[in-house]
Amino acid sequence: MLQHYQRAWLARDVVAGLVLTSLLIPAGMGYASASGLPPITGLYATIVPLLAYALFGPSRVMVLGPDSALAALIAATVHTMAHGDAARAVGLASTLAMLTGALCLVAGFAKAGFVTDLLSKPVRVGYMHGIGLTVLVNQLPKLFGFSVRASGVVDGVPGFARGVAAGATRPAALAIGASCLALILALRRFAPKVPGILVAVVLATLAVTVFGLADTVSVVGRVPRGVPLPSFPSVDRADLGPLVIAAVGIALVSFADTSVLSRTWAARGRYRVDPNRELIGLGVANLAAGFFRGFPISSSASRTPVAESAGSRTQLTGVVGAVAITVLLVAAPGLTTNLPTAALAAVVIAAIVRVFDVGALRVFFRVRRSDFLLSMVAFLGVAALGVIPGIAVAVGVSVLDFVRRAWRPHDAILGRARGVKGYHDLARYPGALQVPGLVLFRWDAPLFFVNADGFRERVLEAVHAAETPTRWVVVAAEPITDVDTTAAEMIQELDVELAARGAELAFAELKDPVKDRLTRYGLRTQIGNDFFFPTLGAAVKAYLSRNHVAWVDWEDDETT
Repeated sequence: MLQHYQRAWLARDVVAGLVLTSLLIPAGMGYASASGLPPITGLYATIVPLLAYALFGPSRVMVLGPDSALAALIAATVHTMAHGDAARAVGLASTLAMLTGALCLVAGFAKAGFVTDLLSKPVRVGYMHGIGLTVLVNQLPKLFGFSVRASGVVDGVPGFARGVAAGATRPAALAIGASCLALILALRRFAPKVPGILVAVVLATLAVTVFGLADTVSVVGRVPRGVPLPSFPSVDRADLGPLVIAAVGIALVSFADTSVLSRTWAARGRYRVDPNRELIGLGVANLAAGFFRGFPISSSASRTPVAESAGSRTQLTGVVGAVAITVLLVAAPGLTTNLPTAALAAVVIAAIVRVFDVGALRVFFRVRRSDFLLSMVAFLGVAALGVIPGIAVAVGVSVLDFVRRAWRPHDAILGRARGVKGYHDLARYPGALQVPGLVLFRWDAPLFFVNADGFRERVLEAVHAAETPTRWVVVAAEPITDVDTTAAEMIQELDVELAARGAELAFAELKDPVKDRLTRYGLRTQIGNDFFFPTLGAAVKAYLSRNHVAWVDWEDDETT
C-alpha cells in the first residue's frame, strides 16, 4: 500500500478515520453486549483487527470488526459454556476468535477462495440492496430516538411503525438526526470537499452539550480507560471440541459476508481483490482479536459505506480509526460522552443510500431478465431471511440458473454461406447450403448428465429433418469443454443408433483434454480414429472424398 500511496489521499484517509471512529466505538461495544461479553471487549476486537487487516487484507476500504451476523453464534457458544462467569466467557470468545482465524488461514493457503466465483454480479448487487434496506430499517428507530428489538427487515418495519404509532419518537433526537442527515447530504451535493460527516458529528455533540440534552436523547457516553496487553486465552482442553465446531460455522459466515462486500467495493473502485488473500487477511485479523482479548470479527456492511462515504482511499483509514480509539481509551475516554446516537444513525443512513445501484438493475432488466430475477432473489433473500441465508438462496438460484442454461443450450445446424468463411448457423444464414448427406451439428455447452439426452434428441431431429439421407453427422465440438461418463455412454448409444440408420458419427475441433477423455472412455476406438478431425473444413473434405459426393463450393477454401 505504501509504495503506491499518493499524498493527496492523506487528508481524506485521516478525516474518514476520525469519522469512522465515532461509529466504531458504539458499534463495537453494542455487538460485544449482543455477543454476551463485556462491552469493552468490543473495542479490543476493533483496534487490533483493523491494524492487522491493513497489513494483510486486499481491500482498500473494507472495515473489519464486531458484526451483528456473528453475535448470535458467539452468544450461543459463550453463554452455553461460560455458565455466567464473565472472565471465562472472555477466554472462550478469544479462543473462538483464534480458532476462526486459524481456519481462515488454512483455507486461504489452500486456495479455497474459489468459492467466491459463485457470487456473480447480480448476486452481489442484490445482496448489497438487501443489506442496504436492512441497515436502513435498523437505523430509522435510532434516528427517531427510540430502539426496536429486530434483526432484519421483516420484524424491523413493524417494530418501527409500532414505535412511531405509540409516540416513542423523541423530538429532540429526531431534530438532531434529521438535521445531521440533511447537512451531510447537502454538503455531499454542493460542497463535496467538505467532510460533511465529521462536521455533522461535531455539531451534534456540541448541540447536546450546549443545550443540555444528554438526559433527553440517547448518547454514546464515556468509554472505559486503558488497553489490554497481548496474551493467550486460557481454556480447558474439554472446551476445544465445541469451540472448533462453532469456529467452523463462524468462519463460513465471516468469509461469505466478507467476500461479497470485498468484491462489491472492489468493483466500485475498479480494482480486483484476491479471494485467497481475503481469507488470509480475515484469518490474521481474527487471530489478532483473540490475542488481545477480543472475539470473532467479520466485515461490516454499515461501517464500510461510512468510511467510503467519508472519503476513504486506503486502509490508512482503519489505522487512523484504531489509533484514535486507543488514544480515547488512554487519554480522553470522556470525549464521546455527549455524542448522540441519532447523529450516528444519520451518518449510517447517509452512507448506506450510496450502496443502492438502480442503474445496474436497469441494465439487468434490459439485457438479461434472468440476471435481474437473480438479483431480486438475492435482495429478497437477504431482506427477508438475513444476510447469510440470503446469500445461500442467491447462490443456489445462481447454480440452478447455470444448470438450466446448460440443460438446454443453444445448438445449430451449420451450412456454407456465400461470401463468409467457415460454416454458420442456418438460422442466422437461411441461404447457406448444406453438403448433401452431411449434417454439421454444433452444441454450445459441455456434455454432461443434465443435457446428454437433449444432445441425442437434437442430433436425431437434425438427421430426420435433413433434405437428403444422412451419411455422416459431424459434431462441431469446439464449444464442448467436457464430457462426463453419462454423456460418454450416450455417445456410445448414439453411434450405434446412427449406424443402424446408415450414418457415421464424427467429431471436429475437439479440444485435446476432451479428446483424451473420450479415449479413456473407449469412444475413439468405437467411433474410429479417422472420424476425428482438427477442423470442420478437414471433416467436410474427408466426407466428400470418402463418399464421392459431388459438391461445388463457392470458393476453394481448404483451410476453413
